[in-house]
Amino acid sequence: MKVDLSGKVALVTGAARGIGQSIADMMTENGARVVYTDIIPIETNVLNYRAMTMDVRDEAQVKEVVAAIVKEFGQIDILVNNAGINTLHHRVPIDEFPREEWDKILDVDLTGLYLVSKEVGAVMRLRGEGRIINIASVVGLVPLRLQCAFVAAKAGVVNLTKSMAMELGSAGINVNCIAPGSILTEGTKDLFYGENGKFKESVQSLIDHIPQGRPGRPEEIAAAALFLAAPEASYVNGAILTVDGGWLAGYVRDF
Repeated sequence: MKVDLSGKVALVTGAARGIGQSIADMMTENGARVVYTDIIPIETNVLNYRAMTMDVRDEAQVKEVVAAIVKEFGQIDILVNNAGINTLHHRVPIDEFPREEWDKILDVDLTGLYLVSKEVGAVMRLRGEGRIINIASVVGLVPLRLQCAFVAAKAGVVNLTKSMAMELGSAGINVNCIAPGSILTEGTKDLFYGENGKFKESVQSLIDHIPQGRPGRPEEIAAAALFLAAPEASYVNGAILTVDGGWLAGYVRDF
C-alpha cells in the first residue's frame, strides 16, 4: 500500500515495538517525517526517523515533547495515539482487581491519550488541519471478562474518539479510531501465542472466534492507520475501524 505523506510530520506514541512501531515505520516509508516516542529505547530499520522519550502520563513531558517537535519541524500533521498497556497478572473479576493496576492502565490508555491529544490538538487547530488516529481494541466495543480496567479504558477511547471528531472536525481535524482484534505482538505472545504464554491453553478457543482463523499482524493495523492518514481519507471522521479478522462480525460471549 502506497500513500503520499511527503511533507507531513507524524507523532506516534508507544512506537518502540509492536503495532506502534509498525505504524511509525509504514508512515516513514510513505514519506512522512515521523517522531517515534516511547518510554523504552527505540530501534528500527527505517531511515530518517526521530526518536524521543515521552511518558504519556507525564503532562509536563508531553508539553515539552510537543513543543520540541513544533520547534524542530514547525508542525504536527498526524498523531497516532498508540501507547497502551494491559495486565498479564490480574485476570480476575472486578471485586478482586487491584486498584493500583486499575489506575495504571487508565492513566496510560485513556488519560495519556487525552493529554497528548490536548497538546497536539491545539497545534493542529492553529494550522486548521490534522489527523488524529486513536488505537483502541475490540474489547472497547464488546467487553471480555476479567479485564475490567482495559475494557473500561478502551471503551473510553472509542467514545472519546467520537467526541473529539465532533469537537475538532470544524477545525479541519479528522479524528478516527482503530479497534484491533488479537494481534501477534510481544504482549500477546506472553499471553497466548508464545511457548510459555500464560494462557496458552486458551489459544484454540480464541482462534475459533476469529473467522480468518489466525491472529492479525502489526503491519495489518499499520495499513489501516496509513489509510486514515492518507489525503484520500479526508471525509472519514469519527469512524471506528475494526481490524479483527471478522471476530466482531459474529461475536459470542463464551470466550
